[in-house]
Amino acid sequence: MDYKDIFKKQLNQFRSKGYKRTFTSIYRYQDTFPFTKIELPNEEQKKEGINPDTTIWCSNDYLNMSHNPMVIDRMIEVIKEVGTGSGGTRNISGTTPYHDKLEKKLASYHEREAALIFTSAYVANQTTLATICKKISDIEVFSDQLNHASLIEGIKNSKAPCTIFRHNDLEHLESLLREKNLDQPKIIVFESLYSMDGTETNISEYVKLAKKYNALTYLDEVHAVGLYGKGGRGVAFKNDVSNQIDIINGTLAKGFGQIGGYIVADQTTIDFVRSFASGFIFTTSMMPSVAAAATKSIEIVEHLDKERLDIFNKAKYFKQKLKILDIPFIDSNSHIIPILTYETSRAKLFSRLLLEQYNSYIQPIFYPTVPEGSARLRITITPKHSIKDIDKLIASLKRLFDSENSEQALTLKARQNQVA
Repeated sequence: MDYKDIFKKQLNQFRSKGYKRTFTSIYRYQDTFPFTKIELPNEEQKKEGINPDTTIWCSNDYLNMSHNPMVIDRMIEVIKEVGTGSGGTRNISGTTPYHDKLEKKLASYHEREAALIFTSAYVANQTTLATICKKISDIEVFSDQLNHASLIEGIKNSKAPCTIFRHNDLEHLESLLREKNLDQPKIIVFESLYSMDGTETNISEYVKLAKKYNALTYLDEVHAVGLYGKGGRGVAFKNDVSNQIDIINGTLAKGFGQIGGYIVADQTTIDFVRSFASGFIFTTSMMPSVAAAATKSIEIVEHLDKERLDIFNKAKYFKQKLKILDIPFIDSNSHIIPILTYETSRAKLFSRLLLEQYNSYIQPIFYPTVPEGSARLRITITPKHSIKDIDKLIASLKRLFDSENSEQALTLKARQNQVA
Protein backbone atom coordinates (compact mmCIF):
# COMPACT_ATOMS: atom_id res chain seq x y z
CA MET A 1 0.00 0.00 0.00
CA ASP A 2 1.26 3.46 -0.93
CA TYR A 3 0.66 5.43 2.26
CA LYS A 4 2.21 8.59 0.87
CA ASP A 5 -0.27 8.47 -1.98
CA ILE A 6 -3.11 8.41 0.55
CA PHE A 7 -1.66 11.48 2.23
CA LYS A 8 -1.15 13.27 -1.09
CA LYS A 9 -4.71 12.64 -2.28
CA GLN A 10 -6.21 14.01 0.90
CA LEU A 11 -3.86 16.99 0.88
CA ASN A 12 -4.71 17.76 -2.74
CA GLN A 13 -8.42 17.55 -1.99
CA PHE A 14 -7.98 19.86 1.00
CA ARG A 15 -5.87 22.35 -0.94
CA SER A 16 -8.19 22.33 -3.96
CA LYS A 17 -10.78 24.01 -1.74
CA GLY A 18 -8.30 26.75 -0.90
CA TYR A 19 -7.59 25.52 2.63
CA LYS A 20 -3.81 25.31 2.40
CA ARG A 21 -2.29 27.06 5.40
CA THR A 22 0.72 29.34 5.17
CA PHE A 23 2.73 30.12 8.28
CA THR A 24 4.22 33.60 8.40
CA SER A 25 7.62 33.92 10.04
CA ILE A 26 7.62 36.79 12.56
CA TYR A 27 10.31 38.49 14.61
CA ARG A 28 8.48 39.56 17.80
CA TYR A 29 11.06 42.00 19.08
CA GLN A 30 10.49 43.06 22.67
CA ASP A 31 11.43 46.70 22.24
CA THR A 32 9.40 47.45 19.09
CA PHE A 33 6.18 45.39 19.36
CA PRO A 34 3.64 45.66 17.72
CA PHE A 35 6.04 46.86 15.03
CA THR A 36 8.20 44.01 13.85
CA LYS A 37 9.99 42.32 10.99
CA ILE A 38 8.25 39.70 8.90
CA GLU A 39 9.58 37.50 6.15
CA LEU A 40 7.33 38.31 3.21
CA PRO A 41 5.54 35.25 1.78
CA ASN A 42 5.45 36.59 -1.78
CA GLU A 43 8.26 34.95 -3.74
CA GLU A 44 8.95 38.09 -5.77
CA GLN A 45 9.39 40.18 -2.64
CA LYS A 46 11.52 37.66 -0.76
CA LYS A 47 14.58 38.77 -2.70
CA GLU A 48 14.11 42.23 -1.21
CA GLY A 49 14.59 40.75 2.23
CA ILE A 50 12.47 41.47 5.29
CA ASN A 51 9.73 44.05 5.76
CA PRO A 52 10.96 46.12 8.74
CA ASP A 53 7.81 48.14 9.52
CA THR A 54 5.03 45.60 9.83
CA THR A 55 2.38 45.92 12.56
CA ILE A 56 1.02 42.72 14.12
CA TRP A 57 -2.76 42.79 14.60
CA CYS A 58 -3.59 39.18 15.49
CA SER A 59 -1.51 38.29 18.53
CA ASN A 60 -3.09 36.40 21.44
CA ASP A 61 -0.49 37.91 23.77
CA TYR A 62 -3.27 40.27 24.79
CA LEU A 63 -1.44 42.24 27.50
CA ASN A 64 2.05 41.93 25.97
CA MET A 65 3.18 39.98 29.03
CA SER A 66 5.67 37.90 27.02
CA HIS A 67 7.67 41.13 26.69
CA ASN A 68 7.33 42.28 30.29
CA PRO A 69 10.85 42.93 31.67
CA MET A 70 10.07 41.55 35.14
CA VAL A 71 8.69 38.33 33.66
CA ILE A 72 11.71 37.96 31.39
CA ASP A 73 14.10 38.57 34.28
CA ARG A 74 12.33 35.95 36.39
CA MET A 75 12.58 33.34 33.64
CA ILE A 76 16.29 34.00 33.11
CA GLU A 77 16.90 33.89 36.86
CA VAL A 78 15.33 30.45 37.20
CA ILE A 79 17.10 29.08 34.11
CA LYS A 80 20.39 30.08 35.71
CA GLU A 81 19.33 28.41 38.96
CA VAL A 82 18.01 25.04 37.69
CA GLY A 83 18.60 24.86 33.93
CA THR A 84 16.13 24.69 31.07
CA GLY A 85 14.34 21.34 31.46
CA SER A 86 12.18 19.85 34.19
CA GLY A 87 13.89 16.47 34.20
CA GLY A 88 10.82 14.27 34.02
CA THR A 89 7.09 13.84 34.45
CA ARG A 90 5.32 15.35 37.43
CA ASN A 91 5.32 11.88 38.98
CA ILE A 92 9.02 11.17 38.40
CA SER A 93 11.37 14.03 39.37
CA GLY A 94 9.51 16.63 37.28
CA THR A 95 7.74 18.48 40.09
CA THR A 96 9.65 21.47 41.43
CA PRO A 97 8.83 24.23 43.92
CA TYR A 98 8.13 26.43 40.87
CA HIS A 99 5.33 24.09 39.73
CA ASP A 100 3.88 23.93 43.23
CA LYS A 101 3.98 27.70 43.61
CA LEU A 102 2.24 28.25 40.26
CA GLU A 103 -0.58 25.84 41.15
CA LYS A 104 -1.07 27.53 44.53
CA LYS A 105 -1.08 30.93 42.83
CA LEU A 106 -3.68 29.85 40.27
CA ALA A 107 -5.96 28.39 42.95
CA SER A 108 -5.67 31.59 44.99
CA TYR A 109 -6.14 33.78 41.92
CA HIS A 110 -9.42 32.04 41.01
CA GLU A 111 -10.42 31.69 44.67
CA ARG A 112 -10.72 27.92 44.34
CA GLU A 113 -9.39 25.08 46.47
CA ALA A 114 -6.84 23.72 44.02
CA ALA A 115 -5.31 23.93 40.54
CA LEU A 116 -3.49 21.59 38.17
CA ILE A 117 -1.13 22.77 35.41
CA PHE A 118 -0.65 21.14 32.00
CA THR A 119 1.70 21.70 29.07
CA SER A 120 -1.06 23.60 27.23
CA ALA A 121 -4.71 24.55 27.63
CA TYR A 122 -5.47 22.22 24.70
CA VAL A 123 -3.98 19.31 26.63
CA ALA A 124 -5.79 20.42 29.79
CA ASN A 125 -9.17 20.39 28.02
CA GLN A 126 -8.61 17.20 26.09
CA THR A 127 -7.19 15.28 29.04
CA THR A 128 -9.59 16.48 31.73
CA LEU A 129 -12.76 15.90 29.72
CA ALA A 130 -11.63 12.51 28.41
CA THR A 131 -10.76 11.40 31.95
CA ILE A 132 -13.94 12.59 33.64
CA CYS A 133 -16.27 11.32 30.94
CA LYS A 134 -14.58 7.91 30.85
CA LYS A 135 -14.66 7.47 34.59
CA ILE A 136 -18.29 8.46 35.22
CA SER A 137 -20.54 5.65 34.01
CA ASP A 138 -23.40 6.59 31.68
CA ILE A 139 -22.51 10.28 31.63
CA GLU A 140 -23.90 12.33 28.75
CA VAL A 141 -22.17 15.43 27.44
CA PHE A 142 -23.94 18.59 26.28
CA SER A 143 -21.57 20.66 24.16
CA ASP A 144 -21.94 24.09 22.56
CA GLN A 145 -21.95 24.08 18.77
CA LEU A 146 -18.91 26.38 18.57
CA ASN A 147 -16.74 24.77 21.24
CA HIS A 148 -12.99 24.68 20.67
CA ALA A 149 -11.33 21.67 19.04
CA SER A 150 -9.63 20.70 22.31
CA LEU A 151 -13.00 20.36 24.03
CA ILE A 152 -14.40 18.36 21.12
CA GLU A 153 -11.39 16.02 21.08
CA GLY A 154 -11.63 15.41 24.80
CA ILE A 155 -15.29 14.49 24.48
CA LYS A 156 -14.64 12.24 21.48
CA ASN A 157 -11.77 10.45 23.20
CA SER A 158 -14.01 9.64 26.15
CA LYS A 159 -16.52 7.91 23.83
CA ALA A 160 -19.32 9.29 25.99
CA PRO A 161 -22.57 10.15 24.18
CA CYS A 162 -22.63 13.82 23.26
CA THR A 163 -25.48 16.13 22.28
CA ILE A 164 -24.70 19.42 20.54
CA PHE A 165 -26.77 22.48 21.42
CA ARG A 166 -27.00 25.59 19.27
CA HIS A 167 -24.44 28.28 20.08
CA ASN A 168 -25.33 30.12 23.29
CA ASP A 169 -28.93 28.93 22.94
CA LEU A 170 -30.12 28.30 26.50
CA GLU A 171 -33.65 27.35 25.44
CA HIS A 172 -32.30 24.67 23.12
CA LEU A 173 -29.97 23.37 25.82
CA GLU A 174 -32.79 23.16 28.36
CA SER A 175 -35.04 21.32 25.92
CA LEU A 176 -32.30 18.69 25.52
CA LEU A 177 -31.63 18.43 29.26
CA ARG A 178 -35.35 18.07 29.95
CA GLU A 179 -35.42 14.85 27.92
CA LYS A 180 -32.97 13.11 30.27
CA ASN A 181 -33.59 11.42 33.59
CA LEU A 182 -32.72 13.76 36.45
CA ASP A 183 -30.48 11.11 38.02
CA GLN A 184 -28.47 10.45 34.85
CA PRO A 185 -24.95 11.92 35.06
CA LYS A 186 -24.53 14.96 32.79
CA ILE A 187 -21.89 17.56 32.02
CA ILE A 188 -22.40 20.88 30.21
CA VAL A 189 -19.29 21.96 28.29
CA PHE A 190 -19.04 25.55 27.10
CA GLU A 191 -16.79 28.61 26.83
CA SER A 192 -17.06 32.01 28.43
CA LEU A 193 -15.73 33.86 25.38
CA TYR A 194 -15.66 32.33 21.91
CA SER A 195 -12.40 33.25 20.24
CA MET A 196 -13.45 33.40 16.60
CA ASP A 197 -16.74 35.32 17.02
CA GLY A 198 -15.95 37.25 20.19
CA THR A 199 -19.32 36.28 21.69
CA GLU A 200 -19.68 36.18 25.47
CA THR A 201 -21.75 33.60 27.35
CA ASN A 202 -24.44 34.22 29.96
CA ILE A 203 -22.71 31.96 32.47
CA SER A 204 -25.18 32.63 35.28
CA GLU A 205 -27.99 31.04 33.26
CA TYR A 206 -25.86 27.97 32.51
CA VAL A 207 -25.26 27.56 36.23
CA LYS A 208 -29.01 27.71 36.89
CA LEU A 209 -29.68 25.03 34.28
CA ALA A 210 -26.93 22.81 35.64
CA LYS A 211 -28.42 22.98 39.14
CA LYS A 212 -31.94 22.41 37.86
CA TYR A 213 -31.00 19.31 35.86
CA ASN A 214 -28.25 17.95 38.12
CA ALA A 215 -25.35 18.49 35.71
CA LEU A 216 -21.66 19.22 36.09
CA THR A 217 -20.31 22.36 34.43
CA TYR A 218 -17.02 22.61 32.52
CA LEU A 219 -16.07 26.13 31.44
CA ASP A 220 -13.25 27.17 29.09
CA GLU A 221 -12.03 30.68 30.05
CA VAL A 222 -8.95 30.66 27.81
CA HIS A 223 -9.65 33.96 26.02
CA ALA A 224 -11.01 35.67 29.13
CA VAL A 225 -8.47 35.13 31.91
CA GLY A 226 -6.23 38.14 32.27
CA LEU A 227 -8.75 40.49 30.66
CA TYR A 228 -12.21 40.08 32.22
CA GLY A 229 -13.44 40.33 35.79
CA LYS A 230 -11.65 41.58 38.90
CA GLY A 231 -7.90 41.37 38.33
CA GLY A 232 -8.56 39.51 35.06
CA ARG A 233 -10.05 36.46 36.79
CA GLY A 234 -12.46 35.74 33.95
CA VAL A 235 -16.06 36.18 32.84
CA ALA A 236 -17.41 33.75 35.46
CA PHE A 237 -15.79 35.85 38.17
CA LYS A 238 -17.18 39.02 36.58
CA ASN A 239 -20.65 37.44 36.76
CA ASP A 240 -20.08 36.36 40.38
CA VAL A 241 -20.56 32.65 39.64
CA SER A 242 -16.96 31.45 39.39
CA ASN A 243 -17.23 29.35 42.54
CA GLN A 244 -20.38 27.69 41.18
CA ILE A 245 -18.64 26.28 38.09
CA ASP A 246 -17.36 22.77 38.76
CA ILE A 247 -14.24 22.97 36.58
CA ILE A 248 -12.69 26.04 34.94
CA ASN A 249 -10.01 25.74 32.26
CA GLY A 250 -7.56 28.55 31.60
CA THR A 251 -4.36 29.26 29.72
CA LEU A 252 -1.02 30.79 30.58
CA ALA A 253 -0.40 31.62 26.92
CA LYS A 254 -2.74 34.52 26.18
CA GLY A 255 -3.54 37.04 28.90
CA PHE A 256 -0.44 35.91 30.80
CA GLY A 257 1.82 35.71 27.73
CA GLN A 258 3.61 32.43 28.52
CA ILE A 259 2.82 28.80 27.61
CA GLY A 260 0.82 26.12 29.39
CA GLY A 261 -2.72 25.49 30.60
CA TYR A 262 -4.52 24.65 33.80
CA ILE A 263 -7.76 23.72 35.51
CA VAL A 264 -9.10 24.97 38.83
CA ALA A 265 -11.74 23.20 40.92
CA ASP A 266 -12.31 21.73 44.36
CA GLN A 267 -9.54 19.61 45.86
CA THR A 268 -11.30 16.28 45.25
CA THR A 269 -11.82 16.98 41.53
CA ILE A 270 -8.21 18.08 41.08
CA ASP A 271 -6.95 14.97 42.89
CA PHE A 272 -9.18 12.84 40.66
CA VAL A 273 -7.78 14.30 37.43
CA ARG A 274 -4.20 14.20 38.74
CA SER A 275 -4.63 10.50 39.59
CA PHE A 276 -6.29 9.24 36.40
CA ALA A 277 -5.45 11.64 33.53
CA SER A 278 -2.88 10.05 31.22
CA GLY A 279 -2.24 13.37 29.46
CA PHE A 280 -1.03 14.72 32.79
CA ILE A 281 0.72 11.65 34.18
CA PHE A 282 2.71 10.46 31.17
CA THR A 283 4.27 13.65 29.80
CA THR A 284 7.29 15.72 30.73
CA SER A 285 6.30 18.59 32.95
CA MET A 286 6.44 22.29 32.16
CA MET A 287 9.88 23.93 32.26
CA PRO A 288 10.49 25.32 35.76
CA SER A 289 11.45 28.68 34.27
CA VAL A 290 8.11 28.88 32.46
CA ALA A 291 6.25 28.06 35.68
CA ALA A 292 8.17 30.80 37.50
CA ALA A 293 7.60 33.33 34.70
CA ALA A 294 3.88 32.49 34.63
CA THR A 295 3.61 33.01 38.38
CA LYS A 296 5.30 36.40 38.06
CA SER A 297 3.03 37.30 35.13
CA ILE A 298 -0.13 36.52 37.11
CA GLU A 299 1.12 38.65 39.99
CA ILE A 300 1.52 41.58 37.59
CA VAL A 301 -1.66 41.02 35.55
CA GLU A 302 -3.80 41.22 38.67
CA HIS A 303 -3.01 44.94 38.82
CA LEU A 304 -3.27 45.90 35.12
CA ASP A 305 -6.72 47.51 35.29
CA LYS A 306 -5.55 50.49 33.24
CA GLU A 307 -4.28 48.24 30.43
CA ARG A 308 -7.46 46.19 30.41
CA LEU A 309 -9.61 49.32 30.11
CA ASP A 310 -7.33 50.61 27.37
CA ILE A 311 -7.85 47.46 25.29
CA PHE A 312 -11.65 47.64 25.54
CA ASN A 313 -11.76 51.36 24.78
CA LYS A 314 -9.62 50.89 21.68
CA ALA A 315 -11.68 47.91 20.55
CA LYS A 316 -14.84 50.00 20.93
CA TYR A 317 -13.26 52.81 18.91
CA PHE A 318 -12.22 50.33 16.20
CA LYS A 319 -15.74 48.89 15.93
CA GLN A 320 -17.31 52.35 15.73
CA LYS A 321 -15.06 53.14 12.77
CA LEU A 322 -15.98 49.86 11.07
CA LYS A 323 -19.69 50.64 11.46
CA ILE A 324 -19.28 54.11 9.99
CA LEU A 325 -17.46 52.67 6.97
CA ASP A 326 -19.93 49.77 6.63
CA ILE A 327 -17.15 47.17 6.81
CA PRO A 328 -18.69 43.78 7.70
CA PHE A 329 -17.74 42.40 11.11
CA ILE A 330 -19.25 40.45 14.00
CA ASP A 331 -20.14 42.95 16.69
CA SER A 332 -19.82 42.05 20.37
CA ASN A 333 -18.74 43.58 23.66
CA SER A 334 -15.45 41.68 23.66
CA HIS A 335 -11.93 42.67 22.67
CA ILE A 336 -12.02 40.34 19.63
CA ILE A 337 -12.88 41.91 16.26
CA PRO A 338 -13.70 39.44 13.45
CA ILE A 339 -13.88 41.19 10.06
CA LEU A 340 -15.89 39.04 7.68
CA THR A 341 -14.70 38.18 4.19
CA TYR A 342 -16.83 35.01 3.92
CA GLU A 343 -14.84 33.37 1.11
CA THR A 344 -11.54 31.73 2.03
CA SER A 345 -9.82 33.05 -1.10
CA ARG A 346 -10.88 36.57 -0.19
CA ALA A 347 -9.57 36.29 3.36
CA LYS A 348 -6.24 35.10 2.02
CA LEU A 349 -6.12 37.85 -0.58
CA PHE A 350 -6.92 40.61 1.91
CA SER A 351 -4.35 39.23 4.35
CA ARG A 352 -1.67 39.16 1.69
CA LEU A 353 -2.46 42.67 0.42
CA LEU A 354 -2.49 44.07 3.95
CA LEU A 355 0.95 42.61 4.54
CA GLU A 356 2.57 43.43 1.22
CA GLN A 357 1.00 46.84 0.52
CA TYR A 358 0.04 48.22 3.93
CA ASN A 359 2.56 46.61 6.30
CA SER A 360 -0.18 45.06 8.48
CA TYR A 361 -0.12 41.41 9.47
CA ILE A 362 -3.50 39.75 10.10
CA GLN A 363 -3.66 35.98 9.65
CA PRO A 364 -6.68 34.82 7.60
CA ILE A 365 -9.07 32.52 9.48
CA PHE A 366 -11.02 29.91 7.53
CA TYR A 367 -12.33 26.34 7.62
CA PRO A 368 -11.89 24.19 9.66
CA THR A 369 -11.17 26.85 12.31
CA VAL A 370 -14.53 28.49 11.43
CA PRO A 371 -17.48 27.09 9.45
CA GLU A 372 -17.24 27.10 5.66
CA GLY A 373 -18.41 30.37 4.15
CA SER A 374 -17.52 32.44 7.22
CA ALA A 375 -13.84 33.21 6.61
CA ARG A 376 -12.52 36.29 8.35
CA LEU A 377 -9.65 38.45 9.52
CA ARG A 378 -9.51 38.26 13.32
CA ILE A 379 -8.10 41.39 14.95
CA THR A 380 -6.95 41.74 18.55
CA ILE A 381 -5.74 45.05 19.95
CA THR A 382 -3.11 45.28 22.68
CA PRO A 383 -2.09 48.17 24.96
CA LYS A 384 0.85 48.84 22.64
CA HIS A 385 -1.39 49.66 19.65
CA SER A 386 -2.13 53.39 19.39
CA ILE A 387 -5.18 55.20 17.99
CA LYS A 388 -2.89 56.33 15.17
CA ASP A 389 -2.11 52.67 14.40
CA ILE A 390 -5.81 51.84 14.41
CA ASP A 391 -6.68 54.70 12.07
CA LYS A 392 -3.98 53.56 9.67
CA LEU A 393 -5.33 50.00 9.61
CA ILE A 394 -8.92 51.23 9.21
CA ALA A 395 -7.84 53.26 6.17
CA SER A 396 -6.16 50.19 4.68
CA LEU A 397 -9.25 48.06 5.20
CA LYS A 398 -11.44 50.73 3.64
CA ARG A 399 -9.27 50.75 0.51
CA LEU A 400 -9.57 46.96 0.23
CA PHE A 401 -13.34 46.92 0.64
CA ASP A 402 -13.82 49.98 -1.60
CA SER A 403 -11.90 48.21 -4.36
CA GLU A 404 -14.90 45.95 -4.91
CA ASN A 405 -17.86 46.98 -7.02
CA SER A 406 -21.20 48.03 -5.55
CA GLU A 407 -22.98 44.77 -6.44
CA GLN A 408 -20.45 42.77 -4.43
CA ALA A 409 -20.76 45.21 -1.55
CA LEU A 410 -24.53 44.74 -1.40
CA THR A 411 -24.11 40.96 -1.42
CA LEU A 412 -21.55 41.15 1.39
CA LYS A 413 -23.85 43.29 3.51
CA ALA A 414 -26.69 40.79 3.09
CA ARG A 415 -24.43 37.91 4.06
CA GLN A 416 -23.11 39.83 7.05
CA ASN A 417 -26.65 40.05 8.42
CA GLN A 418 -27.07 36.28 8.00
CA VAL A 419 -23.83 35.34 9.80
CA ALA A 420 -23.87 38.00 12.53
